[in-house]
Amino acid sequence: MIIRESYLKKIRKFIDEEEIKVITGLRRSGKTYFLKQIINELKQRGLSDSNIIYLPLESARYDKIKTHEDLNELVFKEAEKIEGKIYLFFDEIQLVQDWQKSINAYRIDLDADIYITGSNSQILSGELATLLSGRYVKIEIFPFSFNEVLDYHKMKGGEISADDEMRIFNEYMKYGGLPRTLNFNEEEKIDYLNDIFSAIVLKDIISRNKIRDVVFLERLIKYMIVNTGGNFSVNSIRNYLKHEGISVSTNTISNYLRQIEDAYILIKSRREEIKTKKIFTTNEKYYCIDSGFYEIQTGFNKSRGRILENIVFLELLRRNYKISIGSIDGLEVDFVCRKPNKTIYIQVSESILDEDTRNREFKSLEKINDNYPKYILTLDNWDYSRNGIIHMNVIGFLKDEDI
Repeated sequence: MIIRESYLKKIRKFIDEEEIKVITGLRRSGKTYFLKQIINELKQRGLSDSNIIYLPLESARYDKIKTHEDLNELVFKEAEKIEGKIYLFFDEIQLVQDWQKSINAYRIDLDADIYITGSNSQILSGELATLLSGRYVKIEIFPFSFNEVLDYHKMKGGEISADDEMRIFNEYMKYGGLPRTLNFNEEEKIDYLNDIFSAIVLKDIISRNKIRDVVFLERLIKYMIVNTGGNFSVNSIRNYLKHEGISVSTNTISNYLRQIEDAYILIKSRREEIKTKKIFTTNEKYYCIDSGFYEIQTGFNKSRGRILENIVFLELLRRNYKISIGSIDGLEVDFVCRKPNKTIYIQVSESILDEDTRNREFKSLEKINDNYPKYILTLDNWDYSRNGIIHMNVIGFLKDEDI
């Protein structure tokens, strides 16, 4: 089992604190394993099994737990047997109706350290956000990073050569980082990705939101994934669908896009005017949560440039950057990345061996008049760094977690 140290670092400071730990993310991205890693860490600190209540709510053992009243009956009964602090772990809490009422009650009624996971960003909306205002911390779990994939292969086979690393990266571009895919052959990977994708669409979008126009939903998802990293507005999407013979309102498109985001299939990034830092709400970009989903939606019509941009975007999110799409003097900067006391700018291109392409990619970064680091990431092995702008191979960037 790969130890997800970057996430453990985030959560350690909140262990035994009053904040409810909310762990969200895509189905099968590793939330359950991460929950178990927290439990293992607590045990290493000397915590007894008897102080832990762990409820994997997708298990058939808990089929009868339908409502928060059912959950309360079980938890309070188990809590009576425990001396000292109780550690509560609820996996896929959204399966329990009105679960938020229970979680808030346990924080008040029990001496408890509480951890919950959910596969939908809506678990932090509405009533929960009101009840737990200022009393929770959210950690989003992503599919494996490239470094985590490398760690997996090192665990299996030891040292990795440069050729092995390139082969592993090509597989990562194609099949993504969902943990279970690493155990499968090529055919099994595709079947697994299709199964997971279908489950997310059915359970986290169609069933949860009572979607009626399933055909439209599927067309919209495919269009957005195939064009990942492209500039979108609701009107441009509506015009495309109209051209395809599908007539829907902009309001319907907006609602469906929000539901797709809530299921963690797509992640939105807004546009920013770099000189003024003004954020725009039009011509946004959407990225896919895993390049494996891009693979199963695109077939033979793939863009390595889009995949690379998507991989870099996800890696920047893992590193806790707030990301916007930059605009300066009519030119685009792929990513403006900020976190406390740090700003970087990034361009992503499959290659800049062609001089015209190289000049175009450098031009927008050269217009930024500040001293923050600027990077161009490609698959090239030549170094074209100039004017303080660093040109890196994208694999080097992914491996260097200090950037």
